[in-house]
Amino acid sequence: MTLQLVRLVDQDRPEIGFTFADRAMTARRGDTLLTAILAGGGDFLRESEFGDGRRAGFCLMGACQDCRVVLEGGGRVRACTTLLQPGMRLRRA
Repeated sequence: MTLQLVRLVDQDRPEIGFTFADRAMTARRGDTLLTAILAGGGDFLRESEFGDGRRAGFCLMGACQDCRVVLEGGGRVRACTTLLQPGMRLRRA
């Protein structure tokens, strides 16, 4: 299954680069990590620790931890509530 998030508005915000799972990607300034990853063609954020498959966020408001990713040198964060910064290096949790 491939997930896709399509940006409909805010096309004029500056692009910024980041890396997710060793893949160079771009997003828009002001995007959350979740928006940046899914709009950039990422299909999932992590494998479920309960064995029910790939996860790409659930509540989208920071309550469930289903969207957590790992920041290089910074530990785990919720992708749906963390703003993307230029040059971030992320990996699946």
